Amino acid sequence: MSGQTLLVGQSGGPTAVINSSLAGILAEAARWPRQIRAVYGLRHGVEGLLAEDWRALPADDPQLIAGLRATPSAALGSARHRLRDADLDAALAVLRRHDIGYFLLIGGNDSADTTDRLGRAAAAAGYPLQAVAVPKTIDNDLPATDHCPGYGSIARYLAVGVQEAALDTAAMRRTDPIKLVEVMGRGAGWVAAAAALGRRKPGAAPHLVYLPERPVAPEQVLADVEAVYRRHGYAIVVLSENQTEPSAGGTRVLGAGGEPEWVDPFGHAYHPSPAAYLCRLLRAELGVRARYDKPGTLQRMARALASPVDEREAFAVGRAAVRAALRGQGGQMVTLVRRSDAPYRCATGLAPLATVANQSRELPAEFIGPDAAEPITAAFVRYAQPLLGGPLPHYTWLSDSD
Repeated sequence: MSGQTLLVGQSGGPTAVINSSLAGILAEAARWPRQIRAVYGLRHGVEGLLAEDWRALPADDPQLIAGLRATPSAALGSARHRLRDADLDAALAVLRRHDIGYFLLIGGNDSADTTDRLGRAAAAAGYPLQAVAVPKTIDNDLPATDHCPGYGSIARYLAVGVQEAALDTAAMRRTDPIKLVEVMGRGAGWVAAAAALGRRKPGAAPHLVYLPERPVAPEQVLADVEAVYRRHGYAIVVLSENQTEPSAGGTRVLGAGGEPEWVDPFGHAYHPSPAAYLCRLLRAELGVRARYDKPGTLQRMARALASPVDEREAFAVGRAAVRAALRGQGGQMVTLVRRSDAPYRCATGLAPLATVANQSRELPAEFIGPDAAEPITAAFVRYAQPLLGGPLPHYTWLSDSD
């Protein structure tokens, strides 16, 4: 019977808690055995849909659900495949052939676009498909939701990890006094800003945090770092992989004078490391060793530092997506709606995919501090602190004050 088979996929960059959303979908599907006849998981997202490559998922297996909730990355496999117009007819033919009534895709901005286009194509063809997007992105740049599952965990990882990098650099300041940490976040500063949440006091490490929303010239970075280095004897700097600098055409990625190294199917450009570029300048300018750490996928996969709040919310949006599909609310993305900061309370809601697809949300002005030495405001701390899922470690330091 049409409308009784549920198909779920995972798309885009994995996170520490994306599998919790999959677990939530399975747990909720098990509550509706009459409405949901079977659940299938796509292998590698939309690529699995087009290739009819999927596997049956038992919705009533507590051990599987518990295991998924404790496992990082995308258990079904992910992809960054952009559906072409020519793919839509083929995708709908697959859905019809297997009598798929519910389509859930766990992902970010691009996945919202894929879900929206597939749902619209089905509606235009008269096919009764309920297509619902399940939010996921460490970038935290999806509009219409207070925050995104995946962000709380990378925020916790960086708040702790940058403090540990600072301790390492403070100890090794006689030989390696300058450390840059280049973080993910695409074109928004949510991830970089989270690194400042680990500061023990004003002026402590990270001493400087640069945000893409505030372009900065390389010469200004050099001056800022030199001032910190002269004052403290070492410097910890955080910046985004796409930190911007002013240019004749407006802005560009800092140090990226030429073409990007790679452009993905959705048009996202990947540039040479701005941290590597700055390290070369700092070594030449200051005559001391400057190094950089680039956590890369480690920062989004670190299950040992995952936020418990983030994990619970990832599970909740998966459950909410199933309920929305069963209510006939296709064409929507599940959202997180904050009820209060203290005590922190959050519920799920829905937003039309048309307001989310191909859109992004930068760090708002009220969250950005006056400069790189004071990068975030009290408003950002109130917003982000509850998402970390509990107190951060406190470390004991015996050397001279910084």
